[in-house]
Amino acid sequence: MLFFVFACLVPSFFISFLATAAMRRLAPRWGLIDQPAQRKVHTSPTPLGGGVGIWLGVVVPIAIAQLSVLVILKTGMKTTWIPQELIPHLEGVLYRSKQLWLVLAGGTVLATMGLLDDKLNISWKPRLIIQLLVACGLVLAGVRATLFLQMPWIGMLFSVAWIIVLVNSLNFLDNMDGLTAGIGLIAAVLFALIMLRFTGEPRWLVAGVLLVLSGSIGGFLCHNWPPAKIFMGDSGSYFIGLLLSTMTILGTFYPGNTPAGESITSRHVILAPLCILAIPLYDFCTVMLIRIKEGRSPFHADKSHFSHRLVELGLSKRDTVLTIHLATLTTGVGGLILYEVSSWNAALLVILMILCVLSIVTILENVGRKNRE
Repeated sequence: MLFFVFACLVPSFFISFLATAAMRRLAPRWGLIDQPAQRKVHTSPTPLGGGVGIWLGVVVPIAIAQLSVLVILKTGMKTTWIPQELIPHLEGVLYRSKQLWLVLAGGTVLATMGLLDDKLNISWKPRLIIQLLVACGLVLAGVRATLFLQMPWIGMLFSVAWIIVLVNSLNFLDNMDGLTAGIGLIAAVLFALIMLRFTGEPRWLVAGVLLVLSGSIGGFLCHNWPPAKIFMGDSGSYFIGLLLSTMTILGTFYPGNTPAGESITSRHVILAPLCILAIPLYDFCTVMLIRIKEGRSPFHADKSHFSHRLVELGLSKRDTVLTIHLATLTTGVGGLILYEVSSWNAALLVILMILCVLSIVTILENVGRKNRE
């Protein structure tokens, strides 16, 4: 298990780190520069395109891993570097990899669109249309949740909405050095932990993708930690959002039954993704409501985010980012606790804890807004 974790994290980290370093030099030549503006918090021109490093840090290791599995299965070659518990699952991993490459293709489309938007400033309407097309295409290809319901269309609609909301919520949060990258890293690690330790039998493929994503984000974060030397841009936030949304759909959070037919845990664990992603989802919803209430486009960038309110309260940008990371980690731990309780009554206490954290966020936001006014 430990070897599997390191095999996923280390290559993706170094590929992303080196690719992001290269993008720091190439981005200015390609005109990918984020200039300071009234709605932005950075004060000097900063290269964009760090999302390319994140993309390479994910796609290259996964491609190498799949080629290795193909060689092993076709030649019958014996290996000592693959965990023995993983070998019986290689056929299944290879079978499901077709679906994985559809997800990576969709992520590549969104990352390319984000890169073009970073350079050309594309209107939000065509961007949203492309997001919808990618989400619908993936859902029709089988990337959809069931929600324990007998009506598949409800799960399909939920899956499309989940993908769109999560892609844009991480994009909205990309307004300070290290913010979206840190939240993406925390979420990916927690989801991978669930896939490996809390679902009865490890979900190797989904866990592996999430660990590769974690390593890739970590490599980028070395360049993006305050003060950032490069931004991920829309290409990175879209790609991270799509991978997190689709992996939480493809990953089985409910362990099911033991061989004896006894339930391991209640179905309340289906709420774990909402707990882990509570902060970005809350920020997305509140920002959308504020903009609509003020009669502006919900996709018009401004300083209505939780991060901006904390800065208005007097926190430094670094402390603001750390505060939001800790809040995300707190709600994420709540998601893990759901696997340690066996009844809905106990699960409701966890949900109450999450709501208390969000209430604190609401109070801080309102105080920051009043100070600004």
